[in-house]
Amino acid sequence: MEPWAQELAADPAACLDLVREFGSPVNVLHAGALPRNIDELVNAGKQMGVDTQIFFARKANKALTFVDAVRDAGHGVDVASERELTQVLDRGVAGERIILSAAIKPDRLLQLAISNGVVISADSRAEFDRIAALAGDQAALVAPRVAPDPSLLPPTRFGERSAQWAEHLSVPTPGVNVVGLHVHLHGYAAADRATALRECCELIDTLRACGHTPHFIDLGGGVPMSYIDSAEQWARYQDARAAVLDGYADPFTWKADPLSNTYPFHQSPIRGAWLKDVLSDGVAQMLIDRGLRLHLEPGRSLLDGCGLILTEVAFVKTRSDGLPLVGVAMNRTQCRTTSDDYLIDPLHITDSDTNNVDVGGEELEAYLVGAYCIEDELILRRRIRFPRGVAPGDIIAIPNTAGYFMHILESASHQIPLATNVVWPQGEKDDIENLP
Repeated sequence: MEPWAQELAADPAACLDLVREFGSPVNVLHAGALPRNIDELVNAGKQMGVDTQIFFARKANKALTFVDAVRDAGHGVDVASERELTQVLDRGVAGERIILSAAIKPDRLLQLAISNGVVISADSRAEFDRIAALAGDQAALVAPRVAPDPSLLPPTRFGERSAQWAEHLSVPTPGVNVVGLHVHLHGYAAADRATALRECCELIDTLRACGHTPHFIDLGGGVPMSYIDSAEQWARYQDARAAVLDGYADPFTWKADPLSNTYPFHQSPIRGAWLKDVLSDGVAQMLIDRGLRLHLEPGRSLLDGCGLILTEVAFVKTRSDGLPLVGVAMNRTQCRTTSDDYLIDPLHITDSDTNNVDVGGEELEAYLVGAYCIEDELILRRRIRFPRGVAPGDIIAIPNTAGYFMHILESASHQIPLATNVVWPQGEKDDIENLP
């Protein structure tokens, strides 16, 4: 954990004050690590001779403190909706430092982007033609989204094949400037990005021969990070999971959930070293020879170290069959992505941490359950060990959750309010809380 998070978690009074003032759960945000994470990528590109620009994937966290941090660092923002775009423009981010990558783009969103000089990732030839029709006398800035050769990379729903774009753009379109190419890839493999860059460079050559002037390739997101430093620890988890699946060990997950779809919580290389791998084997030289910038749209890897969730223990009980449960005042959508689970152990914070008083409870292994009236309402699907017991009023901290876990699936079902987003150490609500 970052020093700020360690210090906060070591201060039970401050944690309790945050929950008492803002409710449970509360998302605590700190942008201090973000500029460092940006610099790691930019410097890696520079070492390879490639001008690299970063566009923070706004969808990863809705808080405006991160938009401000990226703006102040001189980089840009990737937006995926009209509200995201409007908010980013209102924070003073210039249009040329914004890319609109939304999967669905209503006309009103496209018109807003065109009128503010925002680069638009055109997902299809039909969408490109819509942009051209809407642009009128204005010059729309467009980066056609390329779907790489499916014989080389997994098929994707995003973009169109290079040959389709080459045919469609064989003659420049009035009112549209093709300023670059865009790619949206699944996963984190450096080799896949290198393959996509090679294909895009070939399409760049074709487009320039047709009279277009593209000057960048945007690789989208998928920049890897690690939640844990230890490869050995990650391997032990995988071994324990395999032993359960093979019938050699008792399950440690809710209803023996295999957790078959989780983020790789340990990866290597990450960020800067990973980007050097992407640009190796002549890929960097292909960009340099063509005078192309490389754009990246990281979300999670920029927010590494930038947030934690605090939630209050509401009850301790057992299921009807005796299975121990710890209820916390939050719901499962408030710490969830499209993956099956969050695999970092939470922190248990009690008054005894400062008063040097024994909690007095017996060791307990239990499941964290939440506020929804659903049988399988689990915050974490793994059994959690509490060596000193746990009691109502204690605080559970879930670390390093700023990237996607807080917001990508959050829901106000049951009319339960969404979590408040608080900027630390100021202890004030993020400006997103003041918007409708």
